[in-house]
Amino acid sequence: MQRRIAKQIMVGSAAVGGGSPVTVQSMTNTDTRDSVKTVEQIQRLTEAGCEIVRVAVPDDEAAAALSSIKKQITIPLVADIHFDHRLALRALESGVDKLRLNPGNIGSQAHVREVAAQARDRGVPIRIGVNSGSLPQWAVESYGRTPEAMVEAALSH
Repeated sequence: MQRRIAKQIMVGSAAVGGGSPVTVQSMTNTDTRDSVKTVEQIQRLTEAGCEIVRVAVPDDEAAAALSSIKKQITIPLVADIHFDHRLALRALESGVDKLRLNPGNIGSQAHVREVAAQARDRGVPIRIGVNSGSLPQWAVESYGRTPEAMVEAALSH
């Protein structure tokens, strides 16, 4: 298999892209609000070779747990944010190493810009994720619910 060489970024201490070795990444399936169970699972993932971990941040209580979780783990922490840009801002304040956002469900362009500016100022990369359920109407009308529509929607942000 031939790898596509992309720009290298740092996710905490882990280099991603740019010819760096492939990193092992996973996501917890615990309730992030339960920091004890989440940290325990992250520690097991780390022992199994995980190098970057993502956690869901569905609400304010989960966002509040990020700081405690971050202090207790040794691998980079990614916050998976949906629907509320304020959760992304809280995650950044908590010291996460990367954000995963779906701009289509964050709300206004102003909110997306605010999160992007805060992430840039802190040197935190953002992974853009899209899904067919959050496509803008213009993308659905132009491309249907297709991969092309998701790419065009992501690029529009």
